[in-house]
Amino acid sequence: MDIATLYKTYLRHPQVTTDSRHCPPGSLFFALKGERFDGNRFAKQALDGGASYAVVDDPAAVNGKRTLLVADVLQSLQALARYHRLRLGTPIIGITGTNGKTTTKELLACVLASQYKLLATEGNLNNQIGVPLTLLRLRPEHELAVIEMGASHPGDIRELVDIARPDYGLITNIGHAHLEGFGSFEGVVRTKGELYDYLRDNHGLIFIHKEDENLQSIAKGLEEITYGSIPGCFVEGHALADGSPFLAFDWQQTQGNLHKVHTHLIGDYNLPNALAAIAAARYFHIPPVLIDSALAAYEPSNNRSQWVETKRNRLVVDAYNANPDSMKAALENFRRMEASPKVAILGDMKELGGDSGTLHEEVLQLALDYRFDKLYLCGKNFAGAEERLAAAKESGTDIFTCPTTEALTAELQSRPPENCLVLVKGSHSMNLETLIPFL
Repeated sequence: MDIATLYKTYLRHPQVTTDSRHCPPGSLFFALKGERFDGNRFAKQALDGGASYAVVDDPAAVNGKRTLLVADVLQSLQALARYHRLRLGTPIIGITGTNGKTTTKELLACVLASQYKLLATEGNLNNQIGVPLTLLRLRPEHELAVIEMGASHPGDIRELVDIARPDYGLITNIGHAHLEGFGSFEGVVRTKGELYDYLRDNHGLIFIHKEDENLQSIAKGLEEITYGSIPGCFVEGHALADGSPFLAFDWQQTQGNLHKVHTHLIGDYNLPNALAAIAAARYFHIPPVLIDSALAAYEPSNNRSQWVETKRNRLVVDAYNANPDSMKAALENFRRMEASPKVAILGDMKELGGDSGTLHEEVLQLALDYRFDKLYLCGKNFAGAEERLAAAKESGTDIFTCPTTEALTAELQSRPPENCLVLVKGSHSMNLETLIPFL
C-alpha cells in the first residue's frame, strides 16, 4: 500500500496505536516489530479489541480487508507522519540536547500554550517511534508544535529531522552521554549538530545559548535568537540568590523591562532551560506577563529536579537520568544549598563506553571534595573506584557502597538518614526513585 492511500485511511481513523492491548474504537494499529516481539502476531487481537484497521508487513498476518499490508511497518509509520506533517504545514520547533531537553521542552510548551494551540511531545516519546506518533497527533487547529528528539547513535537526529521537518531548532547543550553508542564526544557533537545541518539547508532559525562554545562552533550560517547571561543576548537572565532551594532569576529582553521569576525547579543549572523557553516565547510575541506566570506555575515531574519532603528528610530527586556533566552540575548545586547535614546518593552512569571508569572516578572525586556528611554509592562502576574509595575511607569520609539498588534499599530500611537534605542522582536504569519511600 502506498502512503497516499494509507493517508486516506488515517484521515478516517486518525487515532494511532502500536499496542494491541490498548486499541480505542476506530483506531489504526501499526504492528511494529522489536527484538523480542512481533506486532504482526497481534494484529487480530488489535482488530478484535477495537481497531478499525491493522497495518502489517507479514503476509501471513493478512486477514481480510481490515489488514493493510506494507513493506515495512516502521518505515510506513514514519513516512505517514512525514506526509501528514507536510500536508498540515504546522510550524515546528525541534529540540534536542544532552541535558535538559525534556525539561526545556516542558517549559517551552507551558509558555507557548499560554497563547497558542500547541502540540508537544508527551513524556519522552522522542525516538524513531515516538516522534512519528507525536506528529500523527497533529490536527489542523494546532498553531505550533514542539517535537523532542533524542539520540544515542550517529545519524539518529538526521533520521528524526527528516521525519519532523522542523522550521526552528533548539539544542540545549552537548555533553558526555551515550558515549558507548556515539564512540566519542566528537560523535555526540556531530549527531546533535544534525539538527543545525537540516535547518541550515532549509533556511531555518535556531534558539541558542550564546555562552555555549560547543553550540556556537557548529552554528555558523544560521539565523540565531540568542539567550544567556551575557550582554547582547536577545534574552538575558541571571540567577538570584534568595536562600530558597528553587531557581529564581531575573530576565529582560534587549533594552526591555526587568522581570523576576520564582520557579519550582531545583538548581541554577536550569537557568538556561528557562531562558530558552523565554527566548522562543518572545520570538512568537507572547507577552512577558504570560511567560512569567507560566514559568512560575510549572512544577517538574518524573524525578527531574523535584523537591520532595518526607517524614524524615528533604530530598532533591534528579534520578531520571545521569551523565558526567549533569552529575557534576547537580553536585555543585547541592554543595551551594544552605542545609546541614547533607547526604548524596549517587547511582551509576550508564552507556559511557571505555571511558566509564575514568568518568565515574572524576564524579566521585568531586563528591569527595565537597565533603558531604554521608555518601551512598550505588552500582558496580562507582563501587569499582577502589583507589579513591580507599583513600576517602582512610580520611574518615562516611561512605556506603553497594552494587545494586536492592542492596541500598535494604541498608536504608535498616538505617535511614534522619533530618537531612538528600540528593538522589543516577541513571534511569538504576531505579533510584524506588528509594524515596525509605528516605
